[in-house]
Order: sequence, then structure tokens, then C-alpha cells
Amino acid sequence: MCGIVGVISSEPVNQLIYDALLLLQHRGQDAAGIVTMQGTRCHMHKARGMVRDVFRTRNMRALPGNVGLGQVRYPTAGNAYSEEEAQPFYVNAPFGIVLVHNGNLTNAAALKQQLFQIDRRHINTDSDTEVLINVLAHELELAARDLPLTTEEVFRAVAGVHRRVRGSYAVVALIAGHGLLAFRDPFGIRPLCVSVSVGEDGAQEVMVASETVAIEGTGHRVARDVAPGEAVFVDLAGRVHARQCADDPRHYPCMFEYVYLARPDSVLDGISVYQARLNLGETLAQRVVSAMPPSAIDVVIPIPESSRPSAMQLAARIGKPYREGFVKNRYVGRTFIMPGQSVRKKSVRQKLNAIGVEFKGRKVLLVDDSIVRGTTSKEIVQMAREAGAAKVYMASAAPPVRFPNVYGIDMPTPEELIAHGRTVEEIRRYIGADALIYQDVEAMKRTVAALNPRLDGFESSCFDGCYVTGDIGDGELHALGEQRRAQSDEDEDAARSQLALGRAGGS
Repeated sequence: MCGIVGVISSEPVNQLIYDALLLLQHRGQDAAGIVTMQGTRCHMHKARGMVRDVFRTRNMRALPGNVGLGQVRYPTAGNAYSEEEAQPFYVNAPFGIVLVHNGNLTNAAALKQQLFQIDRRHINTDSDTEVLINVLAHELELAARDLPLTTEEVFRAVAGVHRRVRGSYAVVALIAGHGLLAFRDPFGIRPLCVSVSVGEDGAQEVMVASETVAIEGTGHRVARDVAPGEAVFVDLAGRVHARQCADDPRHYPCMFEYVYLARPDSVLDGISVYQARLNLGETLAQRVVSAMPPSAIDVVIPIPESSRPSAMQLAARIGKPYREGFVKNRYVGRTFIMPGQSVRKKSVRQKLNAIGVEFKGRKVLLVDDSIVRGTTSKEIVQMAREAGAAKVYMASAAPPVRFPNVYGIDMPTPEELIAHGRTVEEIRRYIGADALIYQDVEAMKRTVAALNPRLDGFESSCFDGCYVTGDIGDGELHALGEQRRAQSDEDEDAARSQLALGRAGGS
């Protein structure tokens, strides 16, 4: 999961892209990057860290131009500690292309081999984004060989990308001297929306972003979502061209966006994230009531922050008070998307602190958006007990996460998932709760789908084991798992090296 944005305007875009990335910071805190284009020249700055740390005044001054794109990164493929793998990526031929990508390519290894052996293109990192930009570059070269680049050739190239690439991908790219390109995979797994507005000088300004909050929060109005398989090309005059480039597009947005990833004030594919979480709280309340009498609960407490709407709705439905029992340190990153299990576990108590008066002597129902690895839940249950709770129950607004996700969420190996191969009772014992209640898979799909009946379904593979792209079986899952384990070892080595360097530098 990453956050991406692209803008084409009649005014400098560096500040607008920076502001949009701040609004998308929840989607990744590992690295950030911005590229602007002035004429045919691209200006880039990217580094590891949060947006406010990566970009200083001197960096912003070095990003002139009226066209640009940016990304905040949370690594699901490649090396979390590699500065080289921060986005955007750049290739100089054809034309000069810069690209940012949100998602995960499931056939990246095969594509990398094809690019080297057949297309004669060298990939220098483990990032699937470098693979994707080279596939796009090759398809553009084929489409526009000996011809001027027109929208026709651009759309033909995107169609070629769709035929070769598998997995999830929402993409924004700059083609030097030509314009801005945005497109989405044929299943629409990762979100992408577009805004078209008229500036004070009467010129058209176009903005694309992962979430509506990045558009609305910068004073723009959302026009629509980019459709699955669709490409949107904006030329340098601000004219918008759009075409469906996939043979058989279907709409299966990622359910985990609504459960956890997206900001509650965003609307993705016609569904309010906030309303989706309220609906999940409604159905979760039914599960709670069927598992225990409401009289056994004194108070409902959310685990900040994604679970708040669900917890509020659940409390109202069962007639119990809703209370804030944990205070969050906003300056610690989201633990679910932190690279490395050891870093994630240590972060939980730095991130949350219990308010003792809300727990002491009470039977508390803790509500979380989901339980992935179980380490965070175990720490939180222990914190509630230490704060004096008489009983600690746990309810998850999402069903058990039993299967790996291969579409851009950091849960790719079964052994990392607490629910894989375990019963609910075994999970309850592991996290130390007095009771554990999960959302029902079908109820989850039903209650969110009711908010936009036009969708074909949801990408819910981590809950139901169904991979919508149709190219994932046991063999692919095993290969991806081995890849993940090898990369985790490299990340741990890199983290230890950085720690050792830091200690040496401070001695």
C-alpha cells in the first residue's frame, strides 16, 4: 500500500503535491518522493522518511514546473531500507518517463526475466515498480516507433501493459514533453480518483490521487474514480483524454481499504469509508449479541484509530457506553505498516497508553478494525489488564485474516498470520482475551456492497482465500512466501547495520 498523486496545472505544482502527500501519509511512512517537469526536464527529490522530513525548503525550491507527481511508500516488494527503491522511478527512453505505483505485481519475477532476455532492459533493484516502468516504456516504444506520440499510441501502450502485467496497480506517470498518464489494473483493486477544475487564469487543472481526501483537502473537487482498466491521459494543454484499455475489466476494490487502510473521510469507488466502517460495526454488534449477553459488558472501547466508527455503532446497537480508553501518540507510525516484526512489537506501547479510570474494575469490550499478526492485540489486552480491567473481551470489525495478501498489503506469508491454521479459541488464548468475536465474511461483503451495488464484488483474499486475478495458486503463494522470507532477512540485516552505524557515529 502506497499513496500516489499527480498534477498538471498552469502554476507551479511542488507545494500542491507536497500538501497532497501529507494527506496521504497514512498510506506509507517509509519513504517519499516528488518529481516535477519543466519543459522536457524532470526534477526529482526522494528519500527515506516522512514527507515533512524528506522535503526541506531547499528541496522544494529545486522542484520547479507545472506538472508533477509524488508518492509515499510502504514497501510490499523490494527492500524496505533501500534508498534506491524509494519512488518515483525514472527511465530515459523512450521520451523520458517517471512513474509512481500503488499495488503489487504478482508476476514481477517472470516480467523481470522477460525484460532482460527479450526486451533487452536491465532491472537494477528488487522493486516491482522498476519492472512496471520498464514494461510501460517498452510498450510505448513499440506503439510509437517512428511515429509522433499521440493519445492513440499512449492508450495502445497501456493496453499492452494490461496484457503483460498481473496483480494490482494504480499508476501515475509523466511522459517528458507530452503529459501525465494515470491508469488502473483491470480489477480496480487499488483506488485512484481524478479531479478536473479551472484555475483563476481560466486554465484547466487536473489532479489524480489514491484517495479523495488528497483532492478535497487541497481545495479541489473530485470528478470521479478512474475505472478498472481505464487510462486517463492529460496533455500539456490540460486536455483530458480517457479510454478503456482492458479487454475484460471488472470492479473488485480491495476490502481492506475500507477496513483499515484508507482515511475515514475518503470515498473510494462510490463508497464512504466512514459509512462502511459504521456498517461493519452494525453487523459486528449482531455477532457480539449472539456470543454473549450485553449485560456482560460494561463499556465499549476502540483501539485507535480505524476502529472508532465501528466501535461507536456497536456500542449504540447493544446499548452500552462508548469510551476512549487509549490515547494515541500521533508521532509514531502505524504499527501494521512498519517494516519488521521486532520494530512493530516495540512500537505498540510507544504508540498507545491506557486511561486507567476507563478500565479499572470494568468488563471492557475492545474493538479493533482487524487482527493480523496478533502481536498488537496481545500487547493491548495485556495493557487493559494492567490498567485494572475485570474482564477483557476483544471484537474484530473484520473476519479472521487467514490467507496471504499478494496485492500490496504487508501480510504475504501464512506463518505471519495469527488466524492461519488456528481456531478462534486458539487465537483467543494467544492474545489472552476472555472472549474473542470476529466479523462474518459474508456479512462484511454484504454490508459494504450495499453502499455501491454497481460493484462486481471485492478483493477479499486475505479473508476468503479467493484471488480475483486468477493467477495465484499454492505454487505462486509458496514462491511469494519464499521471496518474502528472504527479503525479511535482508531487511533485518539492513536494520542491524543501520543501528550499528548509528551507534558508531554517536560514540
